[in-house]
Amino acid sequence: MTGIDLIGFIVVFILATYLGASLIGRVPPTLHTPLMSGANAVSGITVVGAMAVAGHTDYGWLGSVLGFIAIVFAMMNVVGGYAVTDRMLEMFKKGPQGGAK
Repeated sequence: MTGIDLIGFIVVFILATYLGASLIGRVPPTLHTPLMSGANAVSGITVVGAMAVAGHTDYGWLGSVLGFIAIVFAMMNVVGGYAVTDRMLEMFKKGPQGGAK
């Protein structure tokens, strides 16, 4: 990996971080839970891409470490999204546990 490739990867990472934070910050609270449910599919794709990067030998140890970190964060997002979705769906179940009667 050359220095130009590394700088390009860092620039893409910084831009993606800024764009993601600014987009999530503008979502109203009433739409956050449905969007979290939809984001699980995107995070699943991120996990697959991160596994490909982590397993690719051309990127060296830095690619493996960053790929592993990406896998961990994407899986945290998937698990958290499903937990939030499950809590949201519990509110609509009828009966003693659910909120709707």
